[in-house]
Amino acid sequence: MYLTIKRLIDIVLSLTGLIFLSPIFLVLMIAIKLDSEGPVLFKQKRIGIHKTNFNMLKFRTMRIDTPKDTPTHILENPEQYITKMGGFFRKTSLDELPQIWNILLGHMSIIGPRPALWNQYDLIEERDRYKANNVHPGLTGWAQINGRDELIIEEKAKLDGEYVEKLSFLMDLKCFFGTVLSVVKSDGVVEGGTGKRKTDNKETESK
Repeated sequence: MYLTIKRLIDIVLSLTGLIFLSPIFLVLMIAIKLDSEGPVLFKQKRIGIHKTNFNMLKFRTMRIDTPKDTPTHILENPEQYITKMGGFFRKTSLDELPQIWNILLGHMSIIGPRPALWNQYDLIEERDRYKANNVHPGLTGWAQINGRDELIIEEKAKLDGEYVEKLSFLMDLKCFFGTVLSVVKSDGVVEGGTGKRKTDNKETESK
């Protein structure tokens, strides 16, 4: 029952967001074009509900010569690929705003596990253990407010599983307001280092 309500909430909020944030979208798009060569939007194949593929949208934060679908920790000096505006966008999560369109189309939800890259086989497999691939991925989620880039894959998948197990309106509210606080504090943002708590690893234009 709640999943039906959740989808209605996603539609109403994403449509409202697109309408009211359109002036901000325009300013950000101009800033990206003035800052570096390349398209305004970055499109990347991600894993959706039941491990189906979809193209997730983001504002481009990296140079156009950045190796495609390559985890940031594999890149030598990943900072060299991030544009000036891109660094600010990633720190404030403004680069994620175009995913509102993915939410409206039904590829994503406002709250849910962050969509894995199509080639993040270890994370996808680990999420299978917790049935976290059986819900729509989200713009933000339980793992995002409990570590984000600092989490190792096992921790991230476990938190995603906790979200699925406790899926409810109250849980979504916790994730939503927790995200607002995390963005303000820039908690868990570690460029070039997923799993920074226990390892030195992370992924690319792929948060």
